[in-house]
Amino acid sequence: MSEKKINSALISVFYKEGLDQVVKVLHDLGVKIYSTGGTYNFIMELGIPAEKVEDLTTYPSILGGRVKTLHPLVFGGILARRGNKNDMEQVSRYKIPPIDLVIVDLYPFEETVRNIDDEQEIIEKIDIGGISLIRAAAKNYDDVVIISKREQYPGLLNLLNEKKGYSNISERRHYAAEAFLVSSGYDTAIFKYFNRREGITAFRESIDINYPLRYGENPHQKGV
Repeated sequence: MSEKKINSALISVFYKEGLDQVVKVLHDLGVKIYSTGGTYNFIMELGIPAEKVEDLTTYPSILGGRVKTLHPLVFGGILARRGNKNDMEQVSRYKIPPIDLVIVDLYPFEETVRNIDDEQEIIEKIDIGGISLIRAAAKNYDDVVIISKREQYPGLLNLLNEKKGYSNISERRHYAAEAFLVSSGYDTAIFKYFNRREGITAFRESIDINYPLRYGENPHQKGV
C-alpha cells in the first residue's frame, strides 16, 4: 500500500531550532517518540512524553557518546520490510518496535573544520550513528520517512497537518533521495579534510545548485 501512516518516530538532532513544532504535532497525532541525549531532554522540557533509546535497547550511551543508537532494536525497527513475512516474524520474535519516521541532523563537521584546528575535536564531529540512521531509513523508504535536515521541517509539518501523518511512496522516495544527497555531501567533506594531508589523487565535490547553469558551466565555477 502506497499510503502509510506514521505511528512511531526516532528523533536525534544536533540543532533543536524548529523541532518543537514538529514534536508537538507528532504528539497530537499519537505518534510514539523515541529519542536520545539532548534531544530527549529537549522534548521532555516541552512536556511531551518520549522514550529514551537507551531504555529501548537497555544499553546506555557509551564511549563518550560515540555509540548511542547502533543497536538491532533500533536499526531492525527502521529496516524491517513491513510487507516481508520473514522480516515481520523476526520483528515479533525479538520484540523490535517498527519505526516509521526518522528525524536526524548530523554533527556540524564542516562548521567545526572552519572554526577550529584541533584534529581530535574535529574527528569527534564525524557522525557515525546519525549517518547510519539516515542511510537505513532512506534504504527502507518503502516504509519509512527520513528527515535528514532541519530545512525539511516545513514539508514534514505539512504532511503531518494536512495528511494526518500519512505519506505516499513518491513523498518517501523523494525524502530518501534528499537523504542520500545529505550523506554523500557529508562524506565528501570528511574525505576532503583528510585528503588535505594525504594527497590521494581523486576529485570529490558536493555542491547544492540553487541557480540555473549556463551551457558549459560547472557548478563549482563562477560564470564569466
